[in-house]
Amino acid sequence: MASARDMRLRIRSVKNISQVTRALEAVSASKVRKAIKAVMGTRPYATKAWQVLIHVAGQPGRTSLHPLLTERADVKNALVVVVSGDRGLAGAYNTNIIRFTLQQFDDYKVPVRYITVGRKGRDLLMRRRKDVIAEFSGLPAAPSFMDVSAIGRMAVDEFLQGKVDEVYLVYTDFVTMATQKPVMKKLLPLEVDSGEERVVTFAHKHKTPAAYIYEPAEDEILDEIIPRFTALQVYQAVLESLASEHAARMVAMRNATDNAIELVAALQLAYNKVRQQTITNDILDIAGGAEALAQSQGQK
Repeated sequence: MASARDMRLRIRSVKNISQVTRALEAVSASKVRKAIKAVMGTRPYATKAWQVLIHVAGQPGRTSLHPLLTERADVKNALVVVVSGDRGLAGAYNTNIIRFTLQQFDDYKVPVRYITVGRKGRDLLMRRRKDVIAEFSGLPAAPSFMDVSAIGRMAVDEFLQGKVDEVYLVYTDFVTMATQKPVMKKLLPLEVDSGEERVVTFAHKHKTPAAYIYEPAEDEILDEIIPRFTALQVYQAVLESLASEHAARMVAMRNATDNAIELVAALQLAYNKVRQQTITNDILDIAGGAEALAQSQGQK
């Protein structure tokens, strides 16, 4: 059994750790409020932009509308943009998103390249010897669209130059403070599935489909909005992931603080038992010594 001094040092150490975790919880609580506000502020626009992209991709002759909408018959390479965090202490947040990514692409039909957003994702993928062609880290605490647009531009350039034939986006979707869900979305070429079609057509279910008139010209508008809206999806993914990361870190630090408090209580109880045992042994030693002294004086 550890000595009373060792237990006192351990109790002090755990209390110091609990103070750190409590401070990190408070910081994350402040950051997550701002991150949620940013997510909620941009989510309607990003959702509508995605619906516009889906509508454009669903038009007849989509392959002639824009190169970013063209399906390639012979897929040789794929690119995955993975959004993770720069720091740890967020529970299983970073591990979950990388595990989800590897589950989707470890046995993919073609070679896969990765663009990582966040140091943790980069480190975990490189540790598994994945082909990471670029990494973006050290983003501001509240990133703007300009801070993130380079990621979308790089993905678009890789696709247009023919280096990759598919582009996927993997990130963590913020649902609630206690729930964050890994999500995979195909960015390029834009894929229209039945679920996404329902999102676009639900409001017009019983109406005549809308006719769009392009001004100044269809090609000029599509050349502008498709790359920009694609980059916007990356930006929204970064915001969703930031909110998820702060929420996960806040919950993890709260659990760590609660565990530290419970551990301190258990250690304090064990320390009291050791201290009581030490006091009892000292009393027995004193009593034994007094008895031995009395017996020696009686013999004299």
